[in-house]
Amino acid sequence: MTTRAAVLRASTGVHPFAESLPLSVEEVTLDGPGPGEVLVRIVAAGLCHSDLSVVNGDRPRPLPMVLGHEAAGVVEEVGAGVTSVAVGDRVVCSYVPSCGSCADCAGGNPVRCADGQAANREARLVTGRRPFRDADGRELHHHLGVSAFSELTVVSPRSLVPVPDAVPLETAAVFGCAVLTGAGAVLNTAQVRPGESVAVVGLGGVGISAVMAAALAGAHPVIAVDAVASKLDSARAVGATHGVLASDTAVQEIRDLTGGGVHVAVEAAGHPGALATAYAAARTGGRIVVAGLPHPRHEVGVSIASLVAEEKSILGSYMGSSVPRRDLPRLFDLYAAGLLPADALVTSSRVPLDDVNLALDRLHAGTEVRQVIAP
Repeated sequence: MTTRAAVLRASTGVHPFAESLPLSVEEVTLDGPGPGEVLVRIVAAGLCHSDLSVVNGDRPRPLPMVLGHEAAGVVEEVGAGVTSVAVGDRVVCSYVPSCGSCADCAGGNPVRCADGQAANREARLVTGRRPFRDADGRELHHHLGVSAFSELTVVSPRSLVPVPDAVPLETAAVFGCAVLTGAGAVLNTAQVRPGESVAVVGLGGVGISAVMAAALAGAHPVIAVDAVASKLDSARAVGATHGVLASDTAVQEIRDLTGGGVHVAVEAAGHPGALATAYAAARTGGRIVVAGLPHPRHEVGVSIASLVAEEKSILGSYMGSSVPRRDLPRLFDLYAAGLLPADALVTSSRVPLDDVNLALDRLHAGTEVRQVIAP
C-alpha cells in the first residue's frame, strides 16, 4: 500500500526549517501488518521536542526515517496472532513497546524493557521489521516503534492502548508522550503528596502536564518556571499558583515563595541550566526529578557536599516511570472527569502534514506548547 509520510534523510540545524526543509513529505510504500503487528490510520500526531532533537542531530538516530512518536488513531488491520486490539479500535501509541515478561516488565518497569529499547535504538519494530520503503525501494527506519508522521503506520500491539470514546483522538495523541511523561514524573517518580510544594522548570508539553498533575495531587504552591511569559499564563490556567520567569533571580524567588525551597523540583526542559535551577530551588531533603532529554554530551555539576549535607535526591524519570497500560486508562478517566485539562496543551491543532517544517520552526522558537499534526 502507499501512504504520505514525513521523511528525515539528514539531520540539520539550519534555520528556518521552512526553508532548509529537513523533512520531506513523500509518497512511500508501507507493507501491511505481519504476524504480531497492527496497521493504524493516524488521526493526530503531536510534535514533540524529541522529534526536533532528531531533526537537529541532538539525539542521533539511524536515517532515513519516518519521524513521529506521539500519536492516536484507528486500527485498520491486525496481523496474525493479534488479539489485544481489533479493527475499528481507537488507540493511542506508546513509544516504548514492552515484552511483558523480562525482569523489568515483570517488576513493573516496562519503560526499561530490553527488547523494546533495543528495537527503538535500532529504529525497527520489535518484530524486527522496517515496513516503510521510499519510491526507490530503499528501507526507511521506524521512529520509536511508531513513525506517526504518516497517514498510515504499522506498530506492535505492545505499543497500543485503547482510547475511550469520551476522549477526542486529537487530545489523546498528547497523552502518549507529553501527559504520560509529565504527569508520571509527578505522580510516579516523585510521588508528590498533598501539601508539598512543587516547581516545574520548562513549560513545554511535558512541563505543563507536570503542572496539571501537581495541582491534581494537591501540591501547594505549584510554581511554574519558563523564559516565555505566555507559557507562565498557560501554566496558571491549568493549576500553577505562581509563575516565575527564568532568570538569575528565579531560584531566590522560588525560595522566597516557599520559605527555603520546594519539596519537589521537576526539570522538564532538557537543558543543563534548567536542571541547575531545579537543583538549587529544592529545599533540604528535596527531590529533583529530571524528565527532560538534553543532548547526550550535556552534563551538570553538582556539589557532592550539598548532595550529602542537604540530603537531596536526584531522580531520573523516563516516560514518567509509567506503565502505559495501567496509567493511560487512569489519566483518560481523570480527563473525562474534568480533573486533567489536557486540551490546554494543544496550542496549534490540525497542522497539515505539508506544514511540518514550519511547525518545527515554531517548536524551536519555543512559542508553542504542543502542535498536533493531522496526516
